[in-house]
Amino acid sequence: MTTSAERLRAAGLRVTTPRLAVLDALDAARVAGSDHHLTVADVAARVRERRGSLSTQAAYDCLDALVGAGLARRIEPAGRPALYEARAGDNHHHVVCRVCGATADVDCAEGPAPCLLPAHHPPGFVVDEAEVIFWGRCATCAPGPGPDGGRGG
Repeated sequence: MTTSAERLRAAGLRVTTPRLAVLDALDAARVAGSDHHLTVADVAARVRERRGSLSTQAAYDCLDALVGAGLARRIEPAGRPALYEARAGDNHHHVVCRVCGATADVDCAEGPAPCLLPAHHPPGFVVDEAEVIFWGRCATCAPGPGPDGGRGG
């Protein structure tokens, strides 16, 4: 298994203490399971807990570098803060709860990237990715079975 420092170098990034700490925080969240989509504030707080100080601006800078190098992914659900995750470089999408904001990965069921193509796009434009966010209610926030059969309508 490659170390965080080796991954940074392989991606063409300088190895710095803040970048290592941020990458490690994203990796630790992914290993932990369900709550691995982190805001910048979440990342900064986790780094501060484990390693001491890290400014919010440094967290932004590190996350931007990691996203640019393909070591992290940023998603931006409408009306919510940007979220960062270590799962990058594959073809997956997300489900987001309208009530609590819980976010989870879902594998793409339509094949390789971009998996979806627009019916029409400008001539010469090459589509290489489709970012899909499915909205609904998580199991905790979904209404229980009732007269509508649990459809929430």
